[in-house]
Amino acid sequence: MPHTTRKTALIIGSGFGGLSLGIRLQSLGFDTTILEKLDAPGGRAYQKRTPDGYVFDMGPTVITVPHFIEELFALERDRGMLAEPDYPEHVLTSERVREGESGGPRTRDYVRLVPILPFYRIYFDDGTYFDYDGDPDSTRRQIQALAPGDLAGYERFHADAEAIFRRGFLELGYTHFGDVATMLRVVPDLLRLDAVRTLFSFTSKYFESPKLRQVFSFETLLVGGNPLSVPAIYAMIHFVEKTWGIHYVMGGTGALVRAFVQKFEELSGQIRYGAEVDEILVADDRGRPVKRPVGKRVARGVRLASGEELQADLVVSNGDWANTYLKMVPPQARLVNTDLRVRAAKQSMSLLVIYFGFRDDEQPLDLRHHNIILGPRYEELLREIFGNKVLGVDFSQYLHVPTLTDPALAPPGHHAAYTLVPVPHKGSGLNWEEEGPKLVERVLAFLEERGYIPDLRARLTHMEYITPDYFEGTLDAYLGNAFGPEPILAQSAFFRPHNRSEDVRNLYLVGAGAQPGGGTPSVMMSAKMTARLIAEDFGIHPDIRNGVPEVERADEVRPEAIGAD
Repeated sequence: MPHTTRKTALIIGSGFGGLSLGIRLQSLGFDTTILEKLDAPGGRAYQKRTPDGYVFDMGPTVITVPHFIEELFALERDRGMLAEPDYPEHVLTSERVREGESGGPRTRDYVRLVPILPFYRIYFDDGTYFDYDGDPDSTRRQIQALAPGDLAGYERFHADAEAIFRRGFLELGYTHFGDVATMLRVVPDLLRLDAVRTLFSFTSKYFESPKLRQVFSFETLLVGGNPLSVPAIYAMIHFVEKTWGIHYVMGGTGALVRAFVQKFEELSGQIRYGAEVDEILVADDRGRPVKRPVGKRVARGVRLASGEELQADLVVSNGDWANTYLKMVPPQARLVNTDLRVRAAKQSMSLLVIYFGFRDDEQPLDLRHHNIILGPRYEELLREIFGNKVLGVDFSQYLHVPTLTDPALAPPGHHAAYTLVPVPHKGSGLNWEEEGPKLVERVLAFLEERGYIPDLRARLTHMEYITPDYFEGTLDAYLGNAFGPEPILAQSAFFRPHNRSEDVRNLYLVGAGAQPGGGTPSVMMSAKMTARLIAEDFGIHPDIRNGVPEVERADEVRPEAIGAD
C-alpha cells in the first residue's frame, strides 16, 4: 500500500519559473525548498533599490495574460492544480481591460495590476512613430496614414496571425514535446499555417512598408529571438497581446516577484537566499555515485557552494539550461545533454541595460511607458548582433519609463527609467569592460541629442548599467546570454531542452531555457508543464480535492512511473 509521506523537492533559482513551479508543487502536496544564489528573489527579474530612492526592475517589465497570474494565486496547499481548463471561456470572451485595474480577485489580494496603453510607442529613425495598442481600428487608422497600400495586407495578417494564435497558443501552448511522435503530429498544421518560415519573411508577405514590417516583427526581440530567424509561429505574440493586453504591476515587476514569494510561503514552501548550488547529486538506482555513463541515473539532491548537501526526491533547475548541465550535472551522468551538444546550441543575444534616474525639471516627456526606438537599419543590425556578433555603428533600444505610470519608483520630482540595447553574447569576444562605458555614453548622448529626454546628462542623478558580463557572472548564463537558447526552428518544440531531463530521473527544468520558451507568460506556462510531468511521474492526480495525495515512497516508486532513464 502507498504511504502518505510527503515528497520533497528542491528548486534551483527563484525566477518566475522557479516561483511558479514552487507554488504548484506545494499545491500538489510536495514540501518544496527554493535555493537562490542572490540575496533576494527574482533571478533575471531581480529588483534593485538604491540608497538615493530609486527602484529599478532589472529584467522583465512587460506583463501579459493576467489569468496565468490569477491561476497561481488561486492555488491552495495540497488541493491540486484545479480542474479549470488552461484557457477558461471567461478569459477568452471577456472584454480587455483598458483602464482601472486588471487581473482577477485573487490577484488583487496580492498586487495591483493596471493596463498600459499604448502597448508600445514605436519610434522610427525619421522621427515618426506608431502607437501599437492592439485595437484594430486604431491600427487601421495609423496604417492608412503611414502606408495606405498595406491596409488589405493588414487584414490578411490579422486573420492569419489569429489562426496561428489559436492553434499554436490556445491548443498547443501547454504541449510538452518530449518525443518525436508528439511533434510530428503537429507539423502538418504548422505547414498549413505557414508558421515555419521566418517571422520577418512571414510579415513581409503582408506589408510592403519597411516600417510596418518592423512594427509586426520586433516583439520577438523581447524574448531573445531574431525576427529574421525565429519561426513565424511567433506571430502569435501579436494576438496574445491583442487578446489580453499589456499590464504593469504597481511597485514594478519586483512587486509581483515578492507576491509570488508570499504565496509560496503561505503554502508552507521555504526559500533560502545566498544558497548557490555547485552540483546536482546523481546516484544510480541503488543510491551509489555514478562513475560511468551507463545504467540508471537518479537525482538525489544538491551540494551547495558551502559544502552543505541537501537530499530530496526530485530536483528542478530554474537556472540557465546550458550551465545546469555543463556545471551541475556530472558528465558521466549525461548521455544526451553532453558537453558537445550543449555547447553547440545557439544562445540568444545578450543585453546592455542602463538604469538611470533624472530630474523632472518640469519638462514634460513626450514618451510612453514602453518605447521602442528603432535605429536607421533593421535587418542589417540584426545580422550584426546575431550572426556576425559585432557592435554596429548604430543601435536600437527599448526605453522603459515606469514613473509615467508609477511615480513612487523615484524620489519626488524625478523619473526612474531603463533603456535596453540588444548586443551580441560573449561568444563575440568583445571586452565589455572597455566597450560598456563607450556604448553607454553613445546611448545617453543619443537620447539627449535626438530629443527623447532633453538635457538628460545634465539632469542625471543616478546611473548604472549591466553588460553580458552580468548575465555570465551574476546570473550564471552560458556566454552571457539573456534569454536562454535562441528560439530558432531547430531549437523549438521537441528540439528545445526538455522539461523532464532525458539523462537523469527526477531531474526537471523550468523557465526560459525549457519548453515552451522565453517571456514571462511562457515561463509561467513552463511551470505548469513541468508540474504536470512531475505529477505524472510520481503518480499524483493533478486535480486533488481531498487533502494530501497518497504518493509512493521513493524506494517503492515503479520505474515506469518516473520517466525515461
